[in-house]
Amino acid sequence: MHIFFSGIGGTGISALAVIAKQAGFEVSGSDARPSQYLKYLHKHGITDTYVGVDREHIAIVHAKKPIDWFVYGSAQPRDFPDHPEFAFCKENGIKMSLRDELLNEILLQKKLKLVAIAGTHGKTTTTAMAIWLFKQLDLPLSYSVGAKLSFGELALYDSKSQYFVYEADEYDRNFLSFYPYRSAITGIDWDHPDIYPTREAYLDAFKEFLDQSQWALLWHDDADQLGLPAAHNRRILDRQEPDIDKIKLQGRVNRENAWLIAQTVSQITKKPIGELIELLNQFPGLSRRFEEISPCIYTDYAHTPPKIRGALQLAHEAAADKVVVVYEGLHNTRQHFIKDELKHLFDRVMHLYIVPSYLAREDESLELLTPSKMLDLLSNKARGHSEAAELNDELIVKLKNHAQHGDTVLALSAGGADSLDEWLRQNFR
Repeated sequence: MHIFFSGIGGTGISALAVIAKQAGFEVSGSDARPSQYLKYLHKHGITDTYVGVDREHIAIVHAKKPIDWFVYGSAQPRDFPDHPEFAFCKENGIKMSLRDELLNEILLQKKLKLVAIAGTHGKTTTTAMAIWLFKQLDLPLSYSVGAKLSFGELALYDSKSQYFVYEADEYDRNFLSFYPYRSAITGIDWDHPDIYPTREAYLDAFKEFLDQSQWALLWHDDADQLGLPAAHNRRILDRQEPDIDKIKLQGRVNRENAWLIAQTVSQITKKPIGELIELLNQFPGLSRRFEEISPCIYTDYAHTPPKIRGALQLAHEAAADKVVVVYEGLHNTRQHFIKDELKHLFDRVMHLYIVPSYLAREDESLELLTPSKMLDLLSNKARGHSEAAELNDELIVKLKNHAQHGDTVLALSAGGADSLDEWLRQNFR
């Protein structure tokens, strides 16, 4: 079967393309812009890709070998209202679907049991922890995770595996396409108002996801807000469990994530919790999660208030009061959604630089919140140590000066082309 991936340079789509290739499918694809993920795909044998979104290229690919299935990501219909590839596929009778339908087909064909990690925050790190445990236990595993791993690939299909570990994203209701064998919920806090206009709609989606799971594990506070009691196929954990402190990872959020996944993997493998904790204490972390770019300069994908609080807690745990933050909001639309929570979020940091937000999938009717306007949203205390900034030479000098004085610089960045994260890697690594 020949599968064409539109937006193949995206994190989730590129991971699925690798899995499809390893599972025996013919793979090709396109993306609107060049990226590091296209280079990654080429290294993994997926070379029939091109940059551009048009009829000509897909027609050439289809002529060489007919496309059986056209897979696209959630952003494609929004980014390209008159998508030329969509039109070509419809005219030529090519099957079209979002990525989740293809993944379900692979799970079915390969008889894999889905272990899904879901939640508003922490799911990428927790998914990586699950992969780490399976690898340390020397158990065959197939998986997909939304970040680069120092101890494995972005995605993998292993023909000897029984389980597929998956970061199940709630955006665009993606996770409701699956019926997991096991589910773990990292934490729930209303997000993606463009998809879920009310908190109730967001919570209802998680209830539905849990109903679709054969067995699930979640925290007590999340179970309370969902109105779900413990059940024979649902276990509820307490964040105040003393044994969580036996985990030696930096950051309370990381320790809670490790405890959650230790319980999940123990239930699957029957391995003792103590053995799994010892292995998790050696977890090396993953890219874009308090990742050190250069001495004293770190990047983190935290972009919602709970994630930001977790990243700040980790930074303060590591550096006490010498924490400097560079904040790049992920989407102007989200900044409007969370602006009331931003007021006191940075009260404790030593200094804050606010750079322009990373724009994508925006509500054009909303005012653009520039760095100067974002400053006005902060408390008087935070404004006293904050300034608007740009990604330029002046900021490079200031951040180098902080690092030379031993301050911990934490960049809260969206990632992707032209982001703060990419700028840091170009100028500091």
